[in-house]
Amino acid sequence: MDLLNETLKRVGPLNEEFAVTAQKHLDNLTKPPSSLGRLEEFARRLVTITENKSPLLDKKVIFTLAGDHGITAEGVSAYPKEVTPQMVFNFLRGGAGINVLGRHAGAEVVVIDIGVDYDFGDVKGLVNMKVINGTRNFAREAAMTRQEAMRCIETGISLANSYAGKGYKIFGTGEMGIGNTTPSSAIASVLTGRPVAEVTGKGTGISDDSLKNKIKVIEQGIKLNKPDAGDPLDVLAKVGGTEIGGIAGIILGAAANKIPVVIDGFISTAGALIAYCLEPKTREYMFAAHNSVEIGHNAMLEKMGLRPILELDLRLGEGTGAALAMLLIDAGLKIYKEMATFGEAGVSSEIIN
Repeated sequence: MDLLNETLKRVGPLNEEFAVTAQKHLDNLTKPPSSLGRLEEFARRLVTITENKSPLLDKKVIFTLAGDHGITAEGVSAYPKEVTPQMVFNFLRGGAGINVLGRHAGAEVVVIDIGVDYDFGDVKGLVNMKVINGTRNFAREAAMTRQEAMRCIETGISLANSYAGKGYKIFGTGEMGIGNTTPSSAIASVLTGRPVAEVTGKGTGISDDSLKNKIKVIEQGIKLNKPDAGDPLDVLAKVGGTEIGGIAGIILGAAANKIPVVIDGFISTAGALIAYCLEPKTREYMFAAHNSVEIGHNAMLEKMGLRPILELDLRLGEGTGAALAMLLIDAGLKIYKEMATFGEAGVSSEIIN
């Protein structure tokens, strides 16, 4: 609790003087004002978040957190939970979607076991920060204790602090965990106030009948556990997941360290929503990578007032959308730093404007 409270106190508002300075520079580049649209927004936000008039994105990292979910016992996923450790090994071999796109974006991919129900032993490349061996079945009991949920968040904060200390300039969030769209839908329903059916999708591709069961299971779990929408930690503990809590902690830690963080899809955004409800100022440090095909994703983005960068019908997770969005964020920064000003190019700003 001490680490969480200390981190929350460190999350400050953005210094808008840096935004003004960045906008003046953008408006002095050889183009009509705002003609590069959101690329200019990305650059301005990077300057403001980092409080650096010439920021760098030379060290990027995407955290892919893995955890299992007891709720899979209710038949809510198309795949068994054994797929979670199998995919972790795939990440470590460099063969997954996030590995490919991480390399493309120039981002290191760090794989963390925060709650997989599997003993990996000493596996090269895997960061072992296991809090529990998977959550419990929240259709029957709380997914975690409050202490376990707190440990998940503080694990994420510790990761953020560690990589901030290593000089990483931008974070991305990703995850892996069979069944994790179910707790994400539960979190979305409780914290947005929308009915479960409005925020629950097919996840890995379940049938229509299985979707009906999934909605019923989530409604049952919420009714049983009565998560308090005014207490994000209570929501995480009762219907959440270890990787969701870890992502919330990474976002809180990023904001406390003035580091921009790119949130991936539906599950990452559930973690972002937990972080936002704990400290609304974290919103200013987040970039929403994309709007996935999961119907509850947009509801959470709207709740936080975040506009997604991409619309690509993605639903893989792992941090893949974050990797793609980093490419565009980087492009915005390159425009800001490398494009000539009117004076440098000998171009009249009156003619262009």
